[in-house]
Amino acid sequence: MNTNTATITATKWAVDPNHSQVQFKVKHLMISNVSGTFNKFSGELNSESEDFNNTEIHFEIDTNSIDTNHEERNGHLKSPLFLDAEKFPKIIFDGALNKKGENYELNGSVTIHGVTQPVKMDVEYTGTGKGRFGDTRAGFDINGKINRKDFGINASILTETGNMVVGEDVKLHFDIQLIKQA
Repeated sequence: MNTNTATITATKWAVDPNHSQVQFKVKHLMISNVSGTFNKFSGELNSESEDFNNTEIHFEIDTNSIDTNHEERNGHLKSPLFLDAEKFPKIIFDGALNKKGENYELNGSVTIHGVTQPVKMDVEYTGTGKGRFGDTRAGFDINGKINRKDFGINASILTETGNMVVGEDVKLHFDIQLIKQA
Protein backbone atom coordinates (compact mmCIF):
# COMPACT_ATOMS: atom_id res chain seq x y z
CA MET A 1 0.00 0.00 0.00
CA ASN A 2 1.36 3.41 -0.98
CA THR A 3 1.15 5.87 1.89
CA ASN A 4 2.38 8.83 -0.15
CA THR A 5 -0.39 11.23 -0.98
CA ALA A 6 -0.01 14.00 -3.48
CA THR A 7 -0.90 17.42 -2.22
CA ILE A 8 -2.48 19.73 -4.75
CA THR A 9 -1.70 23.34 -4.06
CA ALA A 10 -3.50 26.19 -5.71
CA THR A 11 -1.55 28.79 -7.63
CA LYS A 12 -2.60 32.34 -6.90
CA TRP A 13 -2.82 34.85 -9.75
CA ALA A 14 -3.48 38.59 -9.32
CA VAL A 15 -5.07 40.93 -11.86
CA ASP A 16 -2.57 43.46 -13.23
CA PRO A 17 -4.61 46.70 -13.28
CA ASN A 18 -1.96 48.43 -15.43
CA HIS A 19 -2.46 45.96 -18.27
CA SER A 20 -6.17 45.20 -17.91
CA GLN A 21 -9.40 46.98 -18.84
CA VAL A 22 -12.96 46.78 -17.55
CA GLN A 23 -15.34 48.22 -20.14
CA PHE A 24 -19.09 48.46 -20.75
CA LYS A 25 -21.52 49.71 -23.40
CA VAL A 26 -25.14 50.70 -23.07
CA LYS A 27 -27.63 52.08 -25.60
CA HIS A 28 -28.31 55.80 -25.50
CA LEU A 29 -31.66 56.94 -26.95
CA MET A 30 -31.85 53.40 -28.39
CA ILE A 31 -29.80 54.54 -31.41
CA SER A 32 -26.14 54.39 -30.38
CA ASN A 33 -23.88 53.09 -27.64
CA VAL A 34 -22.22 55.01 -24.84
CA SER A 35 -19.02 53.30 -23.71
CA GLY A 36 -17.28 53.54 -20.42
CA THR A 37 -14.63 52.02 -18.23
CA PHE A 38 -13.99 51.44 -14.57
CA ASN A 39 -10.49 52.65 -13.77
CA LYS A 40 -10.03 50.96 -10.38
CA PHE A 41 -10.48 47.23 -9.89
CA SER A 42 -8.71 44.24 -8.39
CA GLY A 43 -9.00 40.51 -8.52
CA GLU A 44 -7.39 37.21 -7.82
CA LEU A 45 -7.68 33.68 -9.11
CA ASN A 46 -6.79 30.42 -7.39
CA SER A 47 -6.00 27.70 -9.87
CA GLU A 48 -5.18 24.07 -9.21
CA SER A 49 -4.35 23.38 -12.86
CA GLU A 50 -2.13 24.96 -15.48
CA ASP A 51 -5.01 25.21 -17.94
CA PHE A 52 -7.12 27.32 -15.50
CA ASN A 53 -10.02 24.83 -15.56
CA ASN A 54 -12.21 25.09 -12.43
CA THR A 55 -10.38 28.19 -11.25
CA GLU A 56 -11.90 30.18 -8.39
CA ILE A 57 -12.21 33.92 -9.03
CA HIS A 58 -12.86 36.96 -6.86
CA PHE A 59 -13.06 40.36 -8.58
CA GLU A 60 -13.99 43.82 -7.27
CA ILE A 61 -14.69 47.06 -9.12
CA ASP A 62 -14.70 50.51 -7.50
CA THR A 63 -18.00 52.07 -8.66
CA ASN A 64 -16.62 55.58 -8.06
CA SER A 65 -14.02 54.94 -10.77
CA ILE A 66 -16.62 54.90 -13.57
CA ASP A 67 -15.44 56.95 -16.56
CA THR A 68 -17.52 57.66 -19.68
CA ASN A 69 -15.32 60.56 -20.78
CA HIS A 70 -18.05 62.99 -19.66
CA GLU A 71 -17.98 64.31 -16.07
CA GLU A 72 -21.68 65.20 -15.86
CA ARG A 73 -22.69 61.72 -17.09
CA ASN A 74 -20.18 60.10 -14.69
CA GLY A 75 -21.81 61.96 -11.79
CA HIS A 76 -25.25 60.92 -12.99
CA LEU A 77 -24.19 57.25 -13.14
CA LYS A 78 -22.69 57.45 -9.63
CA SER A 79 -25.93 58.94 -8.26
CA PRO A 80 -28.69 57.01 -6.42
CA LEU A 81 -30.61 56.89 -9.72
CA PHE A 82 -28.07 54.39 -11.11
CA LEU A 83 -25.08 52.87 -9.24
CA ASP A 84 -25.49 54.81 -5.98
CA ALA A 85 -21.71 54.69 -5.55
CA GLU A 86 -21.77 56.27 -2.10
CA LYS A 87 -24.02 53.55 -0.70
CA PHE A 88 -22.63 50.71 -2.89
CA PRO A 89 -18.92 51.46 -3.46
CA LYS A 90 -18.09 48.02 -4.93
CA ILE A 91 -19.27 45.72 -7.68
CA ILE A 92 -18.25 42.21 -6.63
CA PHE A 93 -17.95 39.02 -8.67
CA ASP A 94 -17.32 35.56 -7.19
CA GLY A 95 -17.30 32.48 -9.35
CA ALA A 96 -15.33 29.97 -11.36
CA LEU A 97 -13.67 29.73 -14.74
CA ASN A 98 -14.50 26.45 -16.51
CA LYS A 99 -13.08 25.10 -19.74
CA LYS A 100 -15.62 24.65 -22.56
CA GLY A 101 -13.86 23.14 -25.58
CA GLU A 102 -11.14 25.54 -26.75
CA ASN A 103 -12.52 28.43 -24.71
CA TYR A 104 -13.88 29.00 -21.24
CA GLU A 105 -17.04 30.06 -19.47
CA LEU A 106 -17.14 32.27 -16.39
CA ASN A 107 -19.99 31.39 -14.03
CA GLY A 108 -20.75 32.99 -10.74
CA SER A 109 -22.61 35.73 -8.98
CA VAL A 110 -22.22 39.46 -9.33
CA THR A 111 -23.38 42.02 -6.78
CA ILE A 112 -24.29 45.44 -8.13
CA HIS A 113 -26.30 48.10 -6.31
CA GLY A 114 -26.67 45.70 -3.35
CA VAL A 115 -28.36 42.99 -5.45
CA THR A 116 -26.70 39.64 -6.25
CA GLN A 117 -27.58 37.79 -9.45
CA PRO A 118 -26.07 34.85 -11.35
CA VAL A 119 -23.99 35.72 -14.40
CA LYS A 120 -22.39 33.74 -17.22
CA MET A 121 -19.72 35.20 -19.51
CA ASP A 122 -17.76 33.87 -22.48
CA VAL A 123 -13.99 33.78 -22.04
CA GLU A 124 -11.15 33.42 -24.51
CA TYR A 125 -7.79 32.43 -23.05
CA THR A 126 -5.26 34.57 -24.95
CA GLY A 127 -2.05 32.98 -23.69
CA THR A 128 0.65 32.73 -21.05
CA GLY A 129 4.15 34.20 -21.20
CA LYS A 130 6.99 35.86 -19.35
CA GLY A 131 6.88 39.52 -18.35
CA ARG A 132 9.82 41.93 -18.63
CA PHE A 133 11.02 41.07 -15.13
CA GLY A 134 10.70 37.29 -15.43
CA ASP A 135 7.23 37.00 -13.92
CA THR A 136 4.66 34.66 -15.46
CA ARG A 137 1.57 36.28 -16.96
CA ALA A 138 -1.68 35.02 -18.48
CA GLY A 139 -4.35 36.81 -20.49
CA PHE A 140 -8.10 36.49 -20.95
CA ASP A 141 -10.69 38.27 -23.12
CA ILE A 142 -14.11 38.22 -21.38
CA ASN A 143 -17.50 39.18 -22.86
CA GLY A 144 -21.01 39.13 -21.45
CA LYS A 145 -24.23 41.02 -20.94
CA ILE A 146 -26.39 41.90 -17.95
CA ASN A 147 -29.70 43.70 -17.56
CA ARG A 148 -29.40 46.65 -15.17
CA LYS A 149 -32.99 46.20 -13.97
CA ASP A 150 -32.05 42.75 -12.60
CA PHE A 151 -29.91 44.67 -10.10
CA GLY A 152 -32.55 47.17 -9.03
CA ILE A 153 -31.28 49.94 -11.32
CA ASN A 154 -34.70 50.85 -12.62
CA ALA A 155 -34.25 54.40 -13.92
CA SER A 156 -36.64 54.74 -16.86
CA ILE A 157 -35.99 58.18 -18.24
CA LEU A 158 -37.97 58.63 -21.46
CA THR A 159 -37.60 61.10 -24.30
CA GLU A 160 -40.63 63.11 -25.43
CA THR A 161 -41.19 60.48 -28.16
CA GLY A 162 -41.22 57.64 -25.61
CA ASN A 163 -37.74 56.19 -26.27
CA MET A 164 -35.64 55.18 -23.28
CA VAL A 165 -32.66 57.46 -22.72
CA VAL A 166 -30.58 54.62 -21.22
CA GLY A 167 -31.00 51.03 -22.39
CA GLU A 168 -31.54 48.14 -20.02
CA ASP A 169 -28.91 45.76 -21.42
CA VAL A 170 -25.30 46.45 -20.52
CA LYS A 171 -22.61 44.79 -22.64
CA LEU A 172 -19.45 43.91 -20.72
CA HIS A 173 -15.92 43.49 -22.07
CA PHE A 174 -12.88 42.81 -19.90
CA ASP A 175 -9.28 42.45 -21.11
CA ILE A 176 -7.54 40.85 -18.16
CA GLN A 177 -3.84 40.20 -17.64
CA LEU A 178 -2.83 38.15 -14.61
CA ILE A 179 0.48 37.89 -12.76
CA LYS A 180 1.39 34.60 -11.13
CA GLN A 181 2.10 35.16 -7.44
CA ALA A 182 5.10 33.65 -5.63
